Amino acid sequence: MLSPQRIVCLTTETTEVLYLLGQQHRIAGISGYTTRPAIARREKPRVSAFTSANIAKVLALQPDLVLTCTDLQADIAATLIKAGIEVHAFNQRTLDGILRMIATLGALVDASAQAQALIAQLSQTMAEARASASELATRPSVYFEEWDSPMISGVGWVAELIELAGGHDCFADLSAQAQAKHRIIAEADEVIRRQPDIIVASWCGKKFQPEQLMQRPGWQAIPAVRNGAIHEIKSADILQPGPSVITHGLPQLQSIVRQWAARQLFSKHWD
Repeated sequence: MLSPQRIVCLTTETTEVLYLLGQQHRIAGISGYTTRPAIARREKPRVSAFTSANIAKVLALQPDLVLTCTDLQADIAATLIKAGIEVHAFNQRTLDGILRMIATLGALVDASAQAQALIAQLSQTMAEARASASELATRPSVYFEEWDSPMISGVGWVAELIELAGGHDCFADLSAQAQAKHRIIAEADEVIRRQPDIIVASWCGKKFQPEQLMQRPGWQAIPAVRNGAIHEIKSADILQPGPSVITHGLPQLQSIVRQWAARQLFSKHWD
């Protein structure tokens, strides 16, 4: 057999994809942050966090391929490569990048047909969202907060999802920055100046505290705060760059935008 038979997935999205492709029998180990599918946590050993991994545990699994993602796992990848392990480092930051990751992973495990079917399904979901958004009378400005201290705005695929849902990322100019440190909003007043209609928070694994956000100095002047248009989407649904951002994150964004649009119509009716 030429394709890898013992794969260790150090990020959650590759585990998700392999299960969706029916290739879960190849998975020898997973990230401790894995949430989808739930069964993976019960049947696969956990060997890593995100920026750290138990190298001894990984090596003990005798993988013929380890999958990593982003520069934050570069040191882990380097250590494994030096130990003689084959490593594939993904680095998807956009929706197209996510689809390419699926295609590449499908090719690696001889499941290209299944991968193309999954890509077609996800592409159809995005097309339907785009068509639905085109019917909105107005598009709300959306501030997505990935972290609170320091304040970090949304990454590329999040900005794209907001657009698909019918909104406009008010920090779209920062979304192309791959590294979170380059998406830091140094001054909270900048959010006030951009006047978002909606705020969506996903504090990367930490519980969102809406009251903390609402109490920031001057933020009562923001339409989203004034009108109570503050929402949370769990990081597992929108910050892990795999199929779930489209199947779980996008529908939530669509619902949030539709709620806002319905309130706008109601307000106009009674004005």
